[in-house]
Amino acid sequence: MPTSTPSTVTSPIDTRYRRIVAIAVPVLLANLAMPLQSVIDTAIVGNMNDAAKLAGMGLAIQLLSLLLVSFNFLQYASSGLSAQALGQLSDSSNSINSQQKASPLLSILQRALLLAVVIGLVLLLAKPWLISFGLQALSANPDSGAAAKIYLDVRFWGVIAELMNFAFIGWFAGQGKTRYMLYQQGFIAVFNIILTLFFVYGMQLGIAGVALGTTIAFWSGVVLALWLSRRHLQLTWPTFFQVDPQHFTKDKMLRLFSLNKDIFIRTLILTVSFAWITRLSAQSGDLVLAANAILLQVLSISAFALDGVAVSAETLSGQAAGRRDWSRFRVIVKRTGIVSYALALLLSTIWWLAMPTYLDLMTNIETVFTLTNSYQGYAILLPLVGVGAYWLDGIFFGLTAGHVIRNAALILAIIFFPLSWLLYQQWDMTGIWLSVWCLLLLRMLILSGFLYYAHRTGSYEELQPI
Repeated sequence: MPTSTPSTVTSPIDTRYRRIVAIAVPVLLANLAMPLQSVIDTAIVGNMNDAAKLAGMGLAIQLLSLLLVSFNFLQYASSGLSAQALGQLSDSSNSINSQQKASPLLSILQRALLLAVVIGLVLLLAKPWLISFGLQALSANPDSGAAAKIYLDVRFWGVIAELMNFAFIGWFAGQGKTRYMLYQQGFIAVFNIILTLFFVYGMQLGIAGVALGTTIAFWSGVVLALWLSRRHLQLTWPTFFQVDPQHFTKDKMLRLFSLNKDIFIRTLILTVSFAWITRLSAQSGDLVLAANAILLQVLSISAFALDGVAVSAETLSGQAAGRRDWSRFRVIVKRTGIVSYALALLLSTIWWLAMPTYLDLMTNIETVFTLTNSYQGYAILLPLVGVGAYWLDGIFFGLTAGHVIRNAALILAIIFFPLSWLLYQQWDMTGIWLSVWCLLLLRMLILSGFLYYAHRTGSYEELQPI
């Protein structure tokens, strides 16, 4: 199988298991801080003795995810491009000064942040229509819909900060600076918990206080991330905000747009798929919707944890792709896969042991507790079911293989939606959970097919943008 390793490589990419884990652990800890915010919010509302409010929280979080995660190409594009830029810089002459080395990395961040602000402003201006239409599309009942609207009216003021957060996460991760991710996400999570408890129990603001705490925490996180970015690049503030025209050429902007377009299509399909699952839950009533709002937090927590190894895969595969070092790329695929599945097994074991305590903490509503207890087995196995999808996502994002990512999502949509509808019609709530499993397994199988074909033919370059 052909490989292409430039002779100018100064040192080989470190593909030891120790290096994979060293990248993954800070990301894992940082990522766990993100779903922890939703878990805390859900737990607080889940103990308000009102199933409609808990169901409304589930609707609000899903709608917000549908809107924001649709634009998390800001994270993936920043990560893949910064990883490849870092790989190319490591091959460059040592005579390049630090400011010249920082310039391409800075421009990637600047483009992503600018795009985040523009998208956020559009979403904020369209807030009334988006909330109204979104809740109707999710089949919200009157009581749960009213609670969701209160929450969303406040949270929307933080959408720009949350989109900028995507850009910072990807940019840090692509360069392997995962401890900066940990600092930023840990700060947001801790500050959010403190503010939420204060607004809910101190100021008696109810579900609006839950949203206000999260909004302020995200804006505070943006300020911290700007400071960390400037410190990482060792630039002055004026230089940090200075735009270099050579990094905003038509070709580079078109490449970024093309990659973002493909990732946007992929992510939109995935978020619509999960919104579809929420809609099915809502059609089954507020009790099912409330129960699934709790159980699907397991998916969120597990996905963010497994994303730690996916970031290792993305960072290292991106660096190998930047050098066209395909023999080392294959080693990266194998070793990150082993680490991913080992972590998934550990997570499922932890959930099996911790689930009784988790459900006790999440709600004091007896009917909701009983239903979640009946379906906990589906949630416990989610890490093992979904790990392949997250790991392979990381590999393809490292390659910046936007067209492959897009095509895989389109194939997924063609299969998933009719299959999910049949499962729901046949088995109701059990069908909903089988749909979740199918969504994860289909993603893994489709991406595996693309990677296997490239492996057999040695056509890795064809996976990348021209």
